[in-house]
Amino acid sequence: MSDEWKTAFRAIYDRGLQAYRSGRTSPKNMFSPEDKASLSSLGCTAQELFDFIDDGERYGEPDYQTTLEVTAIRRDYFLKEMKGQSTGRTASMSDLPPKAASVDGIAWLPRLIVKARVKLRGEMPDDLMYGCGGDRPFLREMGMTLPGFLELVRDSGTDDRRIIEAVKKSAKR
Repeated sequence: MSDEWKTAFRAIYDRGLQAYRSGRTSPKNMFSPEDKASLSSLGCTAQELFDFIDDGERYGEPDYQTTLEVTAIRRDYFLKEMKGQSTGRTASMSDLPPKAASVDGIAWLPRLIVKARVKLRGEMPDDLMYGCGGDRPFLREMGMTLPGFLELVRDSGTDDRRIIEAVKKSAKR
């Protein structure tokens, strides 16, 4: 499969970053209709890319490479597993476990597992971000990365126990 999409994605990211820095700080006005269509073909929304750019500018993370890697995992899942077709659904915030929910004494993990699955399926509501300011420190503490965790969830399917054990093992390193 060609990597031309990465060049196009980088250009969209850079235009979004430039727009953000010039004061156009909304996903509605940061990206052109053409850019939104290109993002859609990757299984990405303007909101999702906006969230990465916004957090990158405000908090110094995630960086472009992380954004690209997460997008690549979602794109691969969208094209291969979903055959390039959206589910047409958007998850509700009430579908997520509370932030304080825990499993095997690990708070945040149940919520993050669900968020990763929602991200893979392209069902993120606008007010939810995979890789938010809660996810990043949690994953750092567990010795994991945003792309690495998303791959783990993808590869584990519905096997929550596999995910939990892998996180526990990574956290012990």
